[in-house]
Amino acid sequence: MSFRESTLKYLKDLVKPKTIHEIIAKELKEAHLRKLEAESAVEYAKALAVYNEARITRLQKRLTEHTQEGDYA
Repeated sequence: MSFRESTLKYLKDLVKPKTIHEIIAKELKEAHLRKLEAESAVEYAKALAVYNEARITRLQKRLTEHTQEGDYA
């Protein structure tokens, strides 16, 4: 296929109306991608929450060790 033929085919494909199957398949693919991204965000947020809980516990313990009242002062 020559450059001209392949360019014409590409342009025709651009302006050709999409079938319902093509539209649904594209949306389904996008939905799967967004779900994977959301699952990754949930995993990150959970890990961040666990990290900060452990950090709070550690810092509260240290604060109690280094102050008489165990307060922020």
